[in-house]
Amino acid sequence: MADNKPIEELSVLWISEGMSCDGDTVSMTAAGNPSIEDVVLGLIPGIPKVNLHNKVLAYETGDRYLVPFRKAAKGELGQPFVLVIEGSIPNENINGDGYWTSFGNDLETGEPITLNEWIDMLAPKAFAVVAVGTCATYGGIHAMAGNPTGSMGLADYLGWDFRSTAGLPIVNVPGCPIQPENFMETFVWLLQQAAGKAPMIPLDEKLRPTWLFGKTVHEGCDRAGYYEQGDFAVDYNSPRCQVKVGCWGPVVNCNVPKRGWMHGIGGCPNVGGICIGCTMPGFPDKFMPFMDQPPGAAFSSKLVAVYGQVVRALRGVTNHTMDEEPKWHHNGPALTTGYDPRFVPGGSRGNGARTSTASRTSAGSNQPAHRKEQSR
Repeated sequence: MADNKPIEELSVLWISEGMSCDGDTVSMTAAGNPSIEDVVLGLIPGIPKVNLHNKVLAYETGDRYLVPFRKAAKGELGQPFVLVIEGSIPNENINGDGYWTSFGNDLETGEPITLNEWIDMLAPKAFAVVAVGTCATYGGIHAMAGNPTGSMGLADYLGWDFRSTAGLPIVNVPGCPIQPENFMETFVWLLQQAAGKAPMIPLDEKLRPTWLFGKTVHEGCDRAGYYEQGDFAVDYNSPRCQVKVGCWGPVVNCNVPKRGWMHGIGGCPNVGGICIGCTMPGFPDKFMPFMDQPPGAAFSSKLVAVYGQVVRALRGVTNHTMDEEPKWHHNGPALTTGYDPRFVPGGSRGNGARTSTASRTSAGSNQPAHRKEQSR
């Protein structure tokens, strides 16, 4: 925080009027650890009181809904706020005589207020600015080759060196849509930071939370072991590694296979879907055509096959060996475990399970004297 004062109450101004399907809002409502209800109802200790303004979850409509946004734009909201942008940012410099997207109308002129104008007014005043979903973070579907809108991610629009009033860079939470808990964990970190109870949120060079996007899909995938031994699926009905049927998991930063989708269940490769790279800045253009084998997969899968088959065969032998009980598990008349006691009563060295009768007799004869010695 710029002034290091804990924040007791803040607003969340969520604008999904970017080039968007509102899928990130819908996904966010499925979060359960924590849920948005937990945050808004104040059930999480230590975070500020949160006033959420999201059109999907709001009671207000029309101009009544726009009141806090207008106040914040004028600097009259009376409390810090987090600006959340959903959807890619179109280039209004090439809109001709119209506009690409808007959010409400100007009260004086009656003209639509574009998303870009709202960002220009609100971002410099925000405690934190969050881009939610791949469209908002890196442009996504609407920014793909051939689009007429010149769409881009929020950092492309504001600049990658943008800093909020709290000194925070833009916080990017990619996903098409976002994984619910990925957003809520990030959001709660920011709330803890606002309360003065958390350090600066750790982000990578693409402004993603490092603890969420520091590993690849492949590193957390249930199918990764099949890749390592050169065992690949040739259709979508197989539980094996899907690299040859179009999965980009080995090179995509995403935690969905490990985390699951809702309540730990699901996640693209876990349920038979390939990874198409939807959390990455290069999505979708660099991952198309979907379902075609990635260029690098042909080389890597051939390379791994050289030792994968050998590894698989050797593991098969070991598996067969480990799948049998030890030979001394029997109901025969002799003990064959190899048991070899270090000591026998009386101090003489035993010889495995075959301790002589003489030794046992000798040990038995010494026992009373030993006990008498103790009593003295």
